[in-house]
Amino acid sequence: MSDTGALVYVVEDDISAREGVAGLIRSTGLRVKTFATGEEFLAAPRPPLPSCLVLDVNLPGLSGLELQQELAKSGVQVPIIFLTGHGDIPMTVRALKAGAANFLTKPFDDEELLKAIQQCLNWHRGEEIRCAENLGNMVGESPGFQEVLKAIQVVGPTDSAVLIQGETGTGKELVAHAIHDQSRRSQRSFVEVNCAAIPATLLESELFGHEKGAFTGAIAQKVGRFELAHQGTLFLDEIGEIPLELQPKLLRVLQQQEFERLGSNRTLRVDVRIIAATNRHLQQMVEEGKFRSDLYYRLNVFPLTVPPLRERREDIELLIRFFTQRYARKLNRTIEEIPAPALEALIRYDWPGNIRELQNVIERSVILSPGPQLRIAMPEFNSQLAPVVLVGRASDGSEEVERARILQALKEARGQIGGPDGAAARMGLKRTTLQSRMKKYNIARQYQ
Repeated sequence: MSDTGALVYVVEDDISAREGVAGLIRSTGLRVKTFATGEEFLAAPRPPLPSCLVLDVNLPGLSGLELQQELAKSGVQVPIIFLTGHGDIPMTVRALKAGAANFLTKPFDDEELLKAIQQCLNWHRGEEIRCAENLGNMVGESPGFQEVLKAIQVVGPTDSAVLIQGETGTGKELVAHAIHDQSRRSQRSFVEVNCAAIPATLLESELFGHEKGAFTGAIAQKVGRFELAHQGTLFLDEIGEIPLELQPKLLRVLQQQEFERLGSNRTLRVDVRIIAATNRHLQQMVEEGKFRSDLYYRLNVFPLTVPPLRERREDIELLIRFFTQRYARKLNRTIEEIPAPALEALIRYDWPGNIRELQNVIERSVILSPGPQLRIAMPEFNSQLAPVVLVGRASDGSEEVERARILQALKEARGQIGGPDGAAARMGLKRTTLQSRMKKYNIARQYQ
């Protein structure tokens, strides 16, 4: 398990069973809080952490099912794993219909319980991610990203021009959409122009439109993007690529909200909010004479910088889980686990292509993952992932190599088998599978 900040609650009246379950969960690196009765659990404060509840059905006083009902009434959303000493099918059905995440009959397999707990924590993480998608489907908790969200909420309701700066792939278009969604124009059009994708000879016509016969090939009237964005928002992506000769006309429409189509003398007035974005240093371009200073100052009313992914590493795990869930649903795959070593390697990587690169890597990884474990598929990672064991089997089938890998993983984990930092997670194996292989190579006693 990798969610070391999680807290698992155990409600079990039998002290021996309670301590046994708590000890098993603690061995994986998770925190545990135990209670003997449902009444004790209801009376205790519960911090807003990723968590789940391991609950005995047959409790003295308030039963497990009654406790489940009380939590539902009070609006507490915590995934519940029921434990019972009796294979009571009607009770199982009632619990599952009421929203139980899982139902295990005593004596249960340790690995089965730990897997059920991990599924609950994954559910909770999914809920956190969905809550984080509060502005333009953007996900992040880092201080730098939170500053961006605050800036969006401040400038969104205004009509001021916004200049979004940041490296390629940082999500500038999502920021622009979020600003539009926060504005009074949110029910109107959001029109986008990628200034780098349109040839300079056609960009003027694309922005302002043209009349029939305005130039060779103009066989019909064309409405430009400014007209299409009337009373809405016009997003000028890659604004630094606009040719110098076109910049005066753009400045005029920004200042006066009026222009003429190519081939026309009739002045058109529009009501458009401008959001521009660039991965270039516009102020430096002004100093070099490659961008008009008056246009720069007109665009730079409210500057907003989106940090690169390497400066918000706290968000990488959240983004990985978000994209894994998205593509698993899209591709009809079931991904239940991201191996801790792979996750650590992804967090260490500098992501020169930022979120766009991360998104592509996760989509490719989900496609190439045949089972419930995400297998990172990125050739560019070879040098960075070399010291990380992602697959538990020896690549050449040699037992000596596999035994050496197990010993190395145990050494790195300081003898710990389970848990997020244990040898099993480092090798991408189940704890029971690793124990079986340790026994096979006669190294179980050495580390158990």
